[in-house]
Amino acid sequence: MFARNVSMRLKPHTVAEFTRAFEDEVIPLLRKQKGFQDEITLIAPDGLEAIGISLWDEKVDADAYKRRTYPEVQKVLARVVEGTPQVKSYEVSNSTFHTIPARVAF
Repeated sequence: MFARNVSMRLKPHTVAEFTRAFEDEVIPLLRKQKGFQDEITLIAPDGLEAIGISLWDEKVDADAYKRRTYPEVQKVLARVVEGTPQVKSYEVSNSTFHTIPARVAF
């Protein structure tokens, strides 16, 4: 399993709009993507930072999303996000919700 972690700086007083945009526009796009498993979105208590963690079957699925659909997601969120979101990718090693097969050492 593979994960993308996207850190975003939110414009002040946009948490409700961010949440609506994510629910109504971003998650439906994600659900259409091959290999998409889950999205977890976190918002800092001050409402100025959000983190989106998406989980994918394979790295190739996340890479395809990055090339084809993520630019559309960025456009949707541009009205509530300041600057450029920071994206990092990870191999998932453990999850209490998902079954992760044991991996051989890198």
